[in-house]
Amino acid sequence: MAELRRWYLITYDIRDPRRWRKVHALLKGYGEWLQLSVFRCSLTDRDREKLRWELSRRMDAVDTLLVIGLCGGCVERVRAINAKEDWPEEPAPFKVL
Repeated sequence: MAELRRWYLITYDIRDPRRWRKVHALLKGYGEWLQLSVFRCSLTDRDREKLRWELSRRMDAVDTLLVIGLCGGCVERVRAINAKEDWPEEPAPFKVL
């Protein structure tokens, strides 16, 4: 059985260009780059924890990270201007009532 995937919006502020490039390269392997320091990722719980661990090894105490979990209803309401495409159609991991 496949693990449930959830959408996350991940944004970061990293002071050192070398660390920024390392974090950027890591996140490119997990999701889609939307803006300078913003990614959208569809992750399982296992993927999210692995990513959190890998980020902790690359980031410094002065850097900041924001991971926003999006429910199915939130994903449906996300729109981007001048985007190549809308968010892919995937079944929501849970029902929004």
